[in-house]
Amino acid sequence: MTRHVVAIGAGIVGVSAAIWLRRAGVEVTIVDRGKPGTGTSHGNAGVLASCAMVPVTGPGLIAKAPGMLMDRDYPLFLRWSYLPRLLPWLRKYLAHANDTDTRRIAQGLIPIVTDSVEQHKSLCDDLGLGSWVNESDYCFAYRDRSVFDSESYTWAIRRAAGFVPEIIEGPAVREYEPALGPDISCMAILKHHGFIRSPGGYVQALARAFEDMGGTLMEAEVKDFDLSGGKLRAVQTSQGSIACDSVVLATGVWSKPMMQKLGLNIPLETERGYHIVFENATGGPSRPIMVASGKFVATPMDQGVRCAGIVEFGGLDAGPSKAPFSLLRRQAAKAFPNMTATNEIEWLGHRPAPSDSLPLIGQIGQTGVYTAFGHHHIGLTGGPKTGRLVAGLITGAQVNTDLAPYHPQRFS
Repeated sequence: MTRHVVAIGAGIVGVSAAIWLRRAGVEVTIVDRGKPGTGTSHGNAGVLASCAMVPVTGPGLIAKAPGMLMDRDYPLFLRWSYLPRLLPWLRKYLAHANDTDTRRIAQGLIPIVTDSVEQHKSLCDDLGLGSWVNESDYCFAYRDRSVFDSESYTWAIRRAAGFVPEIIEGPAVREYEPALGPDISCMAILKHHGFIRSPGGYVQALARAFEDMGGTLMEAEVKDFDLSGGKLRAVQTSQGSIACDSVVLATGVWSKPMMQKLGLNIPLETERGYHIVFENATGGPSRPIMVASGKFVATPMDQGVRCAGIVEFGGLDAGPSKAPFSLLRRQAAKAFPNMTATNEIEWLGHRPAPSDSLPLIGQIGQTGVYTAFGHHHIGLTGGPKTGRLVAGLITGAQVNTDLAPYHPQRFS
């Protein structure tokens, strides 16, 4: 009988798991060194991207990557001084850039992402927070049909998963989304998606609801696990020891050093992501749009329009780079030429990127430590489903998902 669970991490995954555990009557404490929803769960594009099962490591990436890095208009950046530290992970990551692994990874991600809107509603509707989830189309904007056709491999995998786009071209693009500029003449529209107008505010609202359910929030840094006799006894924090018999480890890229304390070296790297919020913007999109030329998503939010994307490898410690922000501004101005704003807010965060692009979900041996991290680009999308799965594992509920692809000890 589970008596007390500590959820390490107050992002969307940790808070979701905590809510589902409280619904099952379990005592839960969420521990995070920061406030809920202030990390990566705050800075994402806000899209509930049910179609996001295709990994970045598609066939041909190895040949294309050098050109991407040298192209000032491509959203891939590298701090070259970080390359020696990155190489061991990068070799493993690029080893998956083939058809067989891409399709295997996509099959692994399908159960986590494809019912995202429904999972968010199941999480928050009964808490009176359903208004946070906005159902909408999710659109992919292209210069022309030939650019769309060049992504036929990715779209074939999406179609096989049930996501068949509606294609519009020419004047119909501007009729559908007047904010788009003349450089975009083709649009692929996917129904049955959604977005959150303030991802950080949403997670904070969920955390308050968790407290109203009798859960406990603690602001502290987790230092270690007490695994006396091979079984979890307590979590050691900067505020003292917390007795517990299960842990949900859901602290994103910062989960790696915690796994090392358990003797597991996870090939996990930070993929640095950037966004700019164009405050009080006018002339921006009315729904989430992935702009293919810049590989960024523009989403209407409470503060304004958030343009989020960019991949940069440079570790956890370095500050933000200027070039990614400059690229976002150029690409946003090109896609939405009439958009104006009263101010701009810049942000840098850290996506947790396992070398095989699949999250780690499950128990480590019989220790009572359950992993729920490594979601790469799908943290907000797959957070509620992951939290529900882990809560089910802890409480002994039936889990109707094959969790083998996410096994936390698969790298050892």
